[in-house]
Amino acid sequence: MAHSDSVPPGPDLGQGVPLASVPHGGVLAGHVDGEAVLLARLDDGCHAVSGTCTHYGAPLGEGLVVDGEVHCPWHHACFSLRSGAALRAPAFAALATWHVETVGDAVFVRAQEDAAPASPPRPRVDPGAIVIVGGGAAGFAAAQRLRELGFSGRLSMLSADADAPCDRPNLSKDYLAGTADEDWIPLQGPEFYAGHEIDLRLGCEVTAIDTAARQVHIDSGERFGFDALLIATGAEPRRLSLPGFDQPNVFALRSLADARAIIAACANARSVAFIGAGFIGMEAAGALRTRGLEVHVVAPGEVPMARALGPELGGFLADLHRAQGVVFHLRSTATGFDGQVLTLADGTTIAADMLVVGVGVAPRTQLAAAAGLEVEDGILVDAQLQASAAGIFAAGDVARYLHGGERARVEHWVHAQRQGQAVAANMLGAAQAFTDVPFFWTHHQGVELRCSGYMAGWEEIRIDGELSARDFTARYYKGGKLVAAASVGRDLENLSIEAGLGR
Repeated sequence: MAHSDSVPPGPDLGQGVPLASVPHGGVLAGHVDGEAVLLARLDDGCHAVSGTCTHYGAPLGEGLVVDGEVHCPWHHACFSLRSGAALRAPAFAALATWHVETVGDAVFVRAQEDAAPASPPRPRVDPGAIVIVGGGAAGFAAAQRLRELGFSGRLSMLSADADAPCDRPNLSKDYLAGTADEDWIPLQGPEFYAGHEIDLRLGCEVTAIDTAARQVHIDSGERFGFDALLIATGAEPRRLSLPGFDQPNVFALRSLADARAIIAACANARSVAFIGAGFIGMEAAGALRTRGLEVHVVAPGEVPMARALGPELGGFLADLHRAQGVVFHLRSTATGFDGQVLTLADGTTIAADMLVVGVGVAPRTQLAAAAGLEVEDGILVDAQLQASAAGIFAAGDVARYLHGGERARVEHWVHAQRQGQAVAANMLGAAQAFTDVPFFWTHHQGVELRCSGYMAGWEEIRIDGELSARDFTARYYKGGKLVAAASVGRDLENLSIEAGLGR
């Protein structure tokens, strides 16, 4: 049927469709009363859930259906087709469910079912008190999942940030560009923490972890006892100790406060120079170009992002930025900044009203090391993300975990959230190894690149499709084995590759 923007594609499921039109083990995307709905035909009958991802609104009908679950085509969230439950980050809110009725050879999707809260399960293990150190992706996801899994004890989240856990991927994208409202940025409002009895402490500096006494000390002198502890302190931007790089118009981009400071500085700036050409820096460069600033990017490599993506994809993304007027200074390093002019090693000078420095991050391991935990470029954890002391876990950018037979530390937002969810389950007795495939997405001048797998140490790249047509998948191999993939315009293929890497 023809459809306008106001009516989702597919048949009107409220009017009924032939049962034969719904594939066994699959879904039929349609709509009911103007809302997108997925009708699933599983081994226990037909089920209907909302057809729009609760994370960023992606059409789930374009996603991957496997084993009674649907995986979002954009950011790889996962939902149950039976209950609508949000199973894996980055989505946390469940899909609505709909009443389904089969009459003869036809199936009808009736009224939306009441979202009556299910009574949470009883955890296998129920610690009396859990403390989470850190208010980022992993910490938030762990706290939310702990309550979802039925943990009823004392739950404290101690965050050094002044702001509540926020949608950090957006900071270098739409928010910095001025096209996302500030209301979009918090992951949840204050009522969420109050309603779930999560004691969120902001601007809270943890000064010590006493593993023997099972206590966390904070700067006010208060102490928090714990039966289980999650260290999710994340990573901090690396600093450059170059002349003038301590001036007030030199910024890093990690927190909401950082993004606000950069936006405020843009009001009186005509030009900005970026030191470093990583994913976040390049996204931010694109965002400030959208604001109309003259943008320069200084980086030592020959091609931006080549170490992660390879020269072809790195060059493709750089060309997207060049086409919008971003000026690159490659094979170059900065030597100093006088507040208005950036000087490079070859003597080149760049007029810049502000600098944004993005030269990587270092895991915040000081607390863990001082507490006697094993640390090596991150907090060392086992397959269940438990650190070297029983009952103490680490997740997110700070965790160095077992992946593919070697140790890895992955700095991806979704991966940090999923590690937080895994820790929550393991604190309550799940005893499950964390085996999720790393995933991230990156946005450059209107083009979304989706990356699945561990994109470090690959040896060969094979590209299928056309970069210029913005329709391709790059496959990364190590020892002849597929280890990762990056794609544009091939969302379902990327999901299928991710599913294969996870086996």
